[in-house]
Amino acid sequence: MIELLVVVILSVVIVLLFLNYYPSFGGNPSKLQVENFKTFKNYQKGRFQNQTETKMSMSFSSLLSMVKDLFDSNTNRSPKNPFPVSQMDWEKINETEDSITWFGHSTFLISVDGKKILFDPIFSRISSPISFVGSKRYSRDIFHLIDRLPRIDAVVISHDHYDHMDYRTIIQLKEKISHLFVPCGVGAHLEKWGISDTSFTEFNWWDELEWNGLKIVATPSRHFSGRGLFNRDTTLWSSWIIASKGTKIFFSGDGGYGQHFKEIGEKYGPFDLTLIEGGQYDERWNSIHMFPEQSVQAHLDLKGKTMILMHWGAFTLAYHSWTDPIERAIVASKEKAVELFIPNLCETVILPANAHFSRQWWKENS
Repeated sequence: MIELLVVVILSVVIVLLFLNYYPSFGGNPSKLQVENFKTFKNYQKGRFQNQTETKMSMSFSSLLSMVKDLFDSNTNRSPKNPFPVSQMDWEKINETEDSITWFGHSTFLISVDGKKILFDPIFSRISSPISFVGSKRYSRDIFHLIDRLPRIDAVVISHDHYDHMDYRTIIQLKEKISHLFVPCGVGAHLEKWGISDTSFTEFNWWDELEWNGLKIVATPSRHFSGRGLFNRDTTLWSSWIIASKGTKIFFSGDGGYGQHFKEIGEKYGPFDLTLIEGGQYDERWNSIHMFPEQSVQAHLDLKGKTMILMHWGAFTLAYHSWTDPIERAIVASKEKAVELFIPNLCETVILPANAHFSRQWWKENS
């Protein structure tokens, strides 16, 4: 009995040490930061809060159904074979003309007024804190593309989940990045990774900043945060607006549907381009991820012109078919007369994007 107790205690100590010192897990906001957070309306009882009540707990029956779905071989959850990506047009990427390049999931490189802005970068082969465990990228390895990327004027991060803020990618990119814009508390991870607090700016919802001729705004999202076992919601999650004199772009980050889209649309719309999350959904967690039909409605709420569906095309993090998000989004966009643009992976498109040039490339790999 004593031997078993010793083993349990040692196991707990090892896990705690691993969580505390393994760099991918990041850091935690300081006591001084927490004291400042307590003055925020969206921070209560030591945690950031959504504007709308968002239940995260699951019933025992839901957990059992997830186990069953995990072993369901009837769902085409991933492509049968790794699929190729478009040949990178480095000349076009390095131009100052407004453009967008989608790397799959929620990673975009956008050029606005000659500024290169990278959203939610993950170029790693696996979406996980540990490099050999987790969901594998559908496409062939793209990590090497980091070395050829131009100087990045800004990295914008929506929240600290591993599929949006990848440690390996940030470390590899570090020398290329001029500045990072992150939600409150997320800077603690960056500092743990050796990035100076002068190299990033933290935002609460509705914070605005004029930066190098662009307006940057952090806006609400309905989601959650956390990279460890004990720090859920201790950092903020956010959607973002990047606006120049000629182009206004909305980036949803992750999150469920809610009234905040109309609120953002009324305050900052219309938008030339919306990048809207619409993958990795499930009825069991429908408050924190949108179904594609809700994504299209969010675009309308935002008063968007052209929409790109994101959070699909790279990793399997839910139980639906990997092509289900875009197929459903196409149907919904036609019903609502929404201009849905579907870029090829790693294709650089000059803005404004035209939905009529979209090619249904995923059908070649399903």
